[in-house]
Amino acid sequence: MKAIVCKEFGPPEKLVYEDLPLRAPGATEVRIKVQAAGVNFPDVLIIQNKYQFKGTPPFAPGGEVCGTIAEVGAKVTKWKVGDRVAAMTLQGGFAEECIAPAAVCESVPDSMSSSIAAAFHLVYGTVIHALKDRGQLQPGETLLVLGASGGVGMGAIQLGKIMGARVIAAASSPEKLAFCKQLGADEVIDYSKESLKDAVKKLTGGNGADVIFDPVGGQYAQDSFSCINWKGRHLVIGFASGPIPEIALNRLLLKGCASLGVFWGSFIQREPEAQAANVRQLYDWFEQGKLKPLVSREYPLSQGAQALRDMADRKVAGKVVLVV
Repeated sequence: MKAIVCKEFGPPEKLVYEDLPLRAPGATEVRIKVQAAGVNFPDVLIIQNKYQFKGTPPFAPGGEVCGTIAEVGAKVTKWKVGDRVAAMTLQGGFAEECIAPAAVCESVPDSMSSSIAAAFHLVYGTVIHALKDRGQLQPGETLLVLGASGGVGMGAIQLGKIMGARVIAAASSPEKLAFCKQLGADEVIDYSKESLKDAVKKLTGGNGADVIFDPVGGQYAQDSFSCINWKGRHLVIGFASGPIPEIALNRLLLKGCASLGVFWGSFIQREPEAQAANVRQLYDWFEQGKLKPLVSREYPLSQGAQALRDMADRKVAGKVVLVV
């Protein structure tokens, strides 16, 4: 089968498009004929050996797919050949076929395209877990979204509005901020040109944000503790800027606030029932027309390395997918 292959760790330019053998599914696994694969920032880190989950070259990156089941393991009873599913695979998704644990597969609504389904679960699953389970976002609260034009940032704007929050979106260019406004952000901040702390304080009457959704890390994480409200919740999603910040605990003490880790990959393994309830809620919002996922660009599978390069260079807004 054709796949985007990481033969040695490094930047996207080291990836190759070539044949890669696929093992048979284990007893509790399925083989999926991939129709579309979501492209996510962790993929950029995995191919450089900089992520929590490690790959062993040669391997295909790609942790999120939609397709049809082509083969089931001996102990799989929930799924059958021909079922249309979305699955989180950790790796292997940038290929014509992939192997996934049967337990992480989800059925896909008939009204949802394969591209949308491949771009849906990681973004919105992470965001609903962050805002609902960890941040306990309440109607009327102010949500500050850092890196707001990216995939999970986009999801945070959309779900924040659905959950009744006032959303402030922070990004690094006028074009990205315009995109955030289209998604429903109430206010926007260009933190490449103005102080994040001062802008948030101004927009909140000096109080600060109640919940801060932070996939960026670095200096912006430090700045966020200067503009967090009393009893605010800072949600640690990731470190797209590179540096992992060190937080002085006195900053938590002075605001009575909390910094909360959001590790969705572990959550779906440890709390499958809670994850299933979140997926049902997301599907309900989708079916009701409240949640309108956006795929901003599709690449053919053969251009997977270019998709990852564009993501690494911050040239994409929203979510992008590879189409097989």
